[in-house]
Amino acid sequence: MTADSDEVLTRVDGGVGFLTLNRPKAINSLTHTMVTIIANALTEWADDDAVAAVVLAGEGERGLCAGGDVVAIYNSARADGGSEARRFWFDEYRLNAQIAEYPKPYVAIMDGIVMGGGVGVAAHGSVRVVTDTSKIAMPEVGIGFIPDVGGTYLLSRAPGELGLHAALSGAPFSGADAIALGFADYYIPHVQLEGFVAAIVADGVDAAVTAFAVEPPPSQLLAQQHWIDECYAGKTVGDIIDALRGHDEDDAKKAADVIASRSPIAASVALESVRRAAKLETLEDVLVQEYRVSSASLKSHDFVEGIRAQIVDKDRNPTWNPPSLAAVTEQDVEQYFAPADPDLTFK
Repeated sequence: MTADSDEVLTRVDGGVGFLTLNRPKAINSLTHTMVTIIANALTEWADDDAVAAVVLAGEGERGLCAGGDVVAIYNSARADGGSEARRFWFDEYRLNAQIAEYPKPYVAIMDGIVMGGGVGVAAHGSVRVVTDTSKIAMPEVGIGFIPDVGGTYLLSRAPGELGLHAALSGAPFSGADAIALGFADYYIPHVQLEGFVAAIVADGVDAAVTAFAVEPPPSQLLAQQHWIDECYAGKTVGDIIDALRGHDEDDAKKAADVIASRSPIAASVALESVRRAAKLETLEDVLVQEYRVSSASLKSHDFVEGIRAQIVDKDRNPTWNPPSLAAVTEQDVEQYFAPADPDLTFK
């Protein structure tokens, strides 16, 4: 049995290993310590015959996990050239791959807010549960960053261009949308979660899912696929914004305004990241690409500036550089995909 920690509570009950993210005041934002505890517990339980399944949940009422601790990353970028941030991502992305390949059922309860790094520890699991309170997003472009934690693997494999819409807008989507996008598997009402978890302990994962999962409501995102597929087919982010602005749908025009407010370089790299991820065969291949992109982001102006504006100073008024999509060159984008030193490995 793994020892408890302040930031992740671990216990085994009735053959089920429980991982509870325990930073509720920060909506359980992931720290390097949390990543290490989760990885160690999963390694221990993988070979433990007394553990038949794992359940991941978040403490508090607000959500599973709001993402990585970006203030720590901001401080690393400013203080140590990003070396601690790179170490965090190295271990975090290896954990994402470990979850995807886990030999036992891994039940992720994606209740409430699940964003960025929260998606990474949940949406690669084998049993991904959403609820009527789920609010899921890959909002990285809003802080001058690019979707990571295997997010571009999932986004690139969503129906049509829905994944690109989610990546470039960073807008949150519902539990029903998450199932439609391929980020989740089952829909269980929030009020039923306690009974569902008890049933996992009493009867096993399959029986619990059968007893508690219900038909999700219609996905609003899927209902918009006709204009999303049409508008997001453009070669560049500028082309996509032009197509959205020229469309009759009000939601298309709103999406154009949102994307136009994002970091021009981050949006451009996000577009390229998702399209390249679609051509990579495995999650590990995509994680290597994301590690390169994330490492390059640390050297960019916009990542530090985006965190400053949105999270540190909260003036919500970032000054992007390059200042416009027209000022972003192909070479600017290509630099993000250069090998990292060292590259991410999984041995």
